[in-house]
Amino acid sequence: MRLSPAKIERTLTQFDAQAIPENHPSMPKLNKLFGDHTFFLDDKGLYIVEPAVTGEEGPEEGQLVKLASWNDEEQTSLAAHEPEVTDVVVGLGSSYSVH
Repeated sequence: MRLSPAKIERTLTQFDAQAIPENHPSMPKLNKLFGDHTFFLDDKGLYIVEPAVTGEEGPEEGQLVKLASWNDEEQTSLAAHEPEVTDVVVGLGSSYSVH
């Protein structure tokens, strides 16, 4: 899912990563491979946020899904793999404060 700038900021306060800017040269290829998403990079790989299924009404949450891992220690090349749902859930709704 593509996140608004406010939701990107909220995500980054809860997950130590960098958002890939929409004008980055790699975005067309990422969108072709994985769909229209906001992408995040950390020291382990490439992630997107998908809606979390909590079964409860309340603030909007998203779950991080890892799409690719670094191929090398220098973090210069990513290897795509089957999406891995992580246990990291981030608050996206307006009731979550930005630190």
